[in-house]
Amino acid sequence: MSGHDDDHHHHHDHDHGSELSPMDLRVRALQSLLTAKGYIDPEALDRIVETYETRVGPHNGAAVVARAWTDPEFLDWLRRDATAAIASMGYSGRQGEHMTVIENTPETHNMVVCTLCSCYPWSVLGLPPVWYKSAPYRSRVVREPRAVLAEFGVELPESTRIRVWDSTAETRYLVLPMRPADTEGWSAERLATLVNRDAMIGTGLATSPDALEEA
Repeated sequence: MSGHDDDHHHHHDHDHGSELSPMDLRVRALQSLLTAKGYIDPEALDRIVETYETRVGPHNGAAVVARAWTDPEFLDWLRRDATAAIASMGYSGRQGEHMTVIENTPETHNMVVCTLCSCYPWSVLGLPPVWYKSAPYRSRVVREPRAVLAEFGVELPESTRIRVWDSTAETRYLVLPMRPADTEGWSAERLATLVNRDAMIGTGLATSPDALEEA
């Protein structure tokens, strides 16, 4: 599968008769039952999910990206067989199979979507953000990726080509963002602090050292 210049390709072999999978439906039903009986607090549950979406989950992917930035042999392996390279770091499992890494450059910026469902590399990025599964994102990123990027606060030069990649059950993507400037000599562990979830989906850029200090 390939991406496209402000265009889009997809090939899904799995069933999309419903927005929610049977497992999702069972989880929703169980959550509703437990909430009704007073066993769980929906707001507390939402906070836990948010933590895994934005803090815990992306750490695996950040470690992969930082290693690729500092280890040319690992980067080469990642290009040839991303699934094996990522698994060598202990990050594998359900929805972590069939990984492909797509690299951002000054000439090309990559974005990932799953237009018909929400295929997402859980073992690398944690839980998918709510907006990734939303119909507006799935449809608009295909038609107007530059406008979607702008809404995420990313303004790219007009000369930068934008490619949108459609994730499927057979291929899941990890965007390798460009390494920020002024990070020469940084260790992989320190570089990993600059790698955020949105940068690995393509709706953001890696955090600059200055922005990290201000945070």
